[in-house]
Amino acid sequence: MSGFLAELWDFMRERKKFWLAPIIIMLLLLGGLIILSEGSAVAPFIYTLF
Repeated sequence: MSGFLAELWDFMRERKKFWLAPIIIMLLLLGGLIILSEGSAVAPFIYTLF
């Protein structure tokens, strides 16, 4: 996984695509939130966001 992240960072730095970083971070955070909340008491509140 760290090799993928290093390669992604090199791509963004070389091609000046730093605007991709916030999008990737938000996707990772939302994905983690959905995975962690699956089957928990917080799930109904998260589903109302979408």
